[in-house]
Amino acid sequence: MSTVTSTDGTTIAFDAYGEGRPLILIDGATAHRAVNPANAQVGQLLSDEFRTYVYDRRGRGQSTDTAPYAIEREIEDIAALIEDAGQPAILFGWSSGALLALDAAAAGLPIAGLVLFEPPVVVDDVRPPLPSDYVEQLDAFVAEGRRDKAAELFMTAAAGLPAEAVAGMKQSPYWAPVEEIAHTIAYDGRIMGTTMSGKPLPDDRWSAVKLPVLVLHGDKTWPALSSGAQAVAAHLPTATLDAIPGENHSTDPSTLAPVLRTFAHSL
Repeated sequence: MSTVTSTDGTTIAFDAYGEGRPLILIDGATAHRAVNPANAQVGQLLSDEFRTYVYDRRGRGQSTDTAPYAIEREIEDIAALIEDAGQPAILFGWSSGALLALDAAAAGLPIAGLVLFEPPVVVDDVRPPLPSDYVEQLDAFVAEGRRDKAAELFMTAAAGLPAEAVAGMKQSPYWAPVEEIAHTIAYDGRIMGTTMSGKPLPDDRWSAVKLPVLVLHGDKTWPALSSGAQAVAAHLPTATLDAIPGENHSTDPSTLAPVLRTFAHSL
């Protein structure tokens, strides 16, 4: 494990695989290195020509955290990783991590290209929108010491799982790691902003993004996620859209790695 220090003093822990062009993988809500081995596997598959950064977002895993939270602090975390790489990086973002990648590009970080996997976007009535007070509810649960309720809210309101499915998840080994970092779910809620409101995407948020963007979704994913990917691709003038055969809101590293390699070679 290696670390970089972000602008506000937060320690960001990461593993790097291989040497070559830098590729930074950004997790979505609840994920980090200890619970998502897919990123490390992607890094290993690309290690012949890329230096792949797999990191814990602030407040998760072995990274520290510094209050108060702001999206700008997470952009600074990515900037610290790019500085470590020493050259412009390609960013890959899972789910809400895809929106963070877009924000980093809009902020002007030295980025060569973006790959966005199923960004959480709802611009129609394909599914219920997030509650307008979603972030406030998350913050209240965490302040009350009820991280389990924050995790439940994320799983039902954001991920769209039925309550009975979440009840089953709470009995599995998967639940404890989610509850442990549930205080960071509101971070992703702030990053999403109004993207899951059922309204059109804001015209100005990513207007500064002029670099190549590849938007991905699995062709077996939920309809809301494929339509969200389509909406993001249509919203960004430099974006192209691609469906990964047989995949859903996660994808096999052996399938994802060649897609990333091809995109990098196109830059």
